[in-house]
Amino acid sequence: MSGPPAILAKPDVPAWRLFVTLGVAGAAAGFLLVFVFQLTAPIIERNKAERLAAAVQEVLKAPHRYDTLYVVDNALTTELPSGADPRQHEQIYRGFTEEGTEIGYAIASGEPGFQDIVRVIFGYDHDAGTLLGMKVLESKETPGLGDKIEKDSSFVVQFDGVLAPLAGVKPRDGTGDPHEIDMITGATISSRTVIKVINNALSRLEPMLESYVASTPSALAQEDTR
Repeated sequence: MSGPPAILAKPDVPAWRLFVTLGVAGAAAGFLLVFVFQLTAPIIERNKAERLAAAVQEVLKAPHRYDTLYVVDNALTTELPSGADPRQHEQIYRGFTEEGTEIGYAIASGEPGFQDIVRVIFGYDHDAGTLLGMKVLESKETPGLGDKIEKDSSFVVQFDGVLAPLAGVKPRDGTGDPHEIDMITGATISSRTVIKVINNALSRLEPMLESYVASTPSALAQEDTR
């Protein structure tokens, strides 16, 4: 009668071989990540630029053209210092009609919301002090609740013609004040964030707009002097 089968001892794997295997696998994974990033980054940036351009058109009511302004040293300018990277400077967009009349400014900004940063873009008529419209650019707010800030048309439409600064109120608690925005029931934090984004952006940029408008003739006036 034979005894139990002998258990074969597993050969010891040298530690250096484990390190080499892990090193090669890590290097391959890193190379793959870098390759995919370099391949997709231009596509992502192009898509973001296209979405932004479409959003500018939307909140400025389809301007005939618009100029890009940069925030440099707490002032607005159409030209950056030599060698400056445009992506490192905040940008706003000044829209014009076909006749050269100024429509207003498209301003993009963001603030922390309930889940993450909420970024919006809004049109602003500096002369009248009113908004021309609002569109959410980026949001990770709760589906079915917080995401209503971009999907609920009755909320979004309120930003067309409202007077700045904005005041968020609960539905049916409003007084008819032209500054008021009815917040979304069940998404008051997200609603308040949109209002905060706009108010903070205008508070910060309004002095720059005042100085820029005072020192820059309109496109129509420029044409009249030619």
